[in-house]
Amino acid sequence: MHFDSIIIGAGNGGLSAATRLATKGQKVLVLERHNVPGGCGTSFRRGRFEFEVALHQLSSMGSTEKPGDLRKLFSEYGIEDKIDWIEIESLYKVVLPSGFTCALPTNRVDAQNVLIERFPEEKANILRYYEVVYSFFDESEDFAKAQANSTGEPSDLKKFVVSKLFSKKYPTLAKYAMRSTQDVMDEFFKTKELQLCLNTYWCFMGMPPERFPFSILAKCTRIYIEDKPYYLRGGSQVISQALVESIKQHDGIVKLSCGVKQIIVKNKKAVGVIDEFGNEYTCDNVISNASPIDTYFKLLDKKDLPQSAIDQYRQYTVGISALTCFIGLDCPPDEIGFTDSFNLIYEDADCNNAFKNAYELMPTTDPLVTTCYTVDDPKVSPEGTSVITAGTLKYGKAWMELAEDEYYDTKYKACDIIIERLEKKFKGIRSHIEEIEIATPLTHMHYLHHPEGSIYGFEQDLNQSVFFFPREDQIENLTFANGWVNVCGFGPNYLYGATVADGILKGAK
Repeated sequence: MHFDSIIIGAGNGGLSAATRLATKGQKVLVLERHNVPGGCGTSFRRGRFEFEVALHQLSSMGSTEKPGDLRKLFSEYGIEDKIDWIEIESLYKVVLPSGFTCALPTNRVDAQNVLIERFPEEKANILRYYEVVYSFFDESEDFAKAQANSTGEPSDLKKFVVSKLFSKKYPTLAKYAMRSTQDVMDEFFKTKELQLCLNTYWCFMGMPPERFPFSILAKCTRIYIEDKPYYLRGGSQVISQALVESIKQHDGIVKLSCGVKQIIVKNKKAVGVIDEFGNEYTCDNVISNASPIDTYFKLLDKKDLPQSAIDQYRQYTVGISALTCFIGLDCPPDEIGFTDSFNLIYEDADCNNAFKNAYELMPTTDPLVTTCYTVDDPKVSPEGTSVITAGTLKYGKAWMELAEDEYYDTKYKACDIIIERLEKKFKGIRSHIEEIEIATPLTHMHYLHHPEGSIYGFEQDLNQSVFFFPREDQIENLTFANGWVNVCGFGPNYLYGATVADGILKGAK
């Protein structure tokens, strides 16, 4: 059977690309190894609770009156009005070991005022910082549009970025694009607590501030303030299922529990795939939602693997995974003092130093990313209950090296440490636990089939992201639509999937 496009994997980017192509009239086939679609965009049930696997805050939504890019895209897909959206009331809350806490509202002026009230001596720096963030975003958007309309080679783009013309046209972008978050924080602010109130989104990319690109932080800050953070009833699985239904409504085919065993290459072009049951499908384009590592080094016959792919990917390092406790409580969130839906809880105020513990097994000093969307919508969990996720960023290698008979004891010991740390901030939480499940990097490896259980693709640092994503396709008609070649996150990958599809549609004309 022949298709215009075959998508390997029903993750966020793959589903978005498939939906775009299907709605534009292409004959599309999506093959997914798991028995549910979504990749990270899924949920699961334990007892009477449904737990979100990965989504913290959905970006780029905007309002119905002033829709953001993602809301516009979902509207085009025909799914925007099929989902119960929940606007989150605050950006985040930072909790430091000293007892210092700071919650930022989802409004620029209000956020500035909260920070100025807490740090009056830094007022001028706070105002100047937000001006730079907004100017950076505007210049980045203008540059991205110019890049999208460019017909030059990637090498031409890199030459332009370092040219005098670039710095003249995009002064803020030129000054800050290649700098780390920590570097920029030190330029603007003397107070470490203030820095921690503003660099929070480093945890969304799995990079400590000293390695986290300021360009990603600036964009996150501006997008979440202007378009507001969102969640949805039923979790991200609702989006995944809605995309699948849209694909099917436009005569696309989605096969679950059906992974891809091999990509067929002829004359150095991808021309089809073979699924794990031996069925062969031909196509004009293959879009992989799997990692480039698995795609090139596991799904290609060795004779078809180009040396250029080996040369390109040996430069990239697999990113971090996570250790997460999914907790169902038999009480509402306010009973244990949970007042903000997204909390970043520090055990060590030096987050660059604390990040080093991500290479170790136990979550003793790692920052805790803790969410409870029952705060914003009590209907997220059964009446009188709460659903909480609390986790730390962890690299997969230490967990991969565990002996099989050590795994479960280690997992539950790590979970107990997280619960004990939560108990210090939310008194009584342990006694209210009704259901609990723990996911480790090995869990992510099992369900996502990502190398080392990576949840952010390659490390999203200054050397491997922003201007340096590995987007050069090494085999004709084989490309990628995921966080391995793009800024990670739900919103960015839905949008990037559409961009990839548009490129294929453009080439088909």
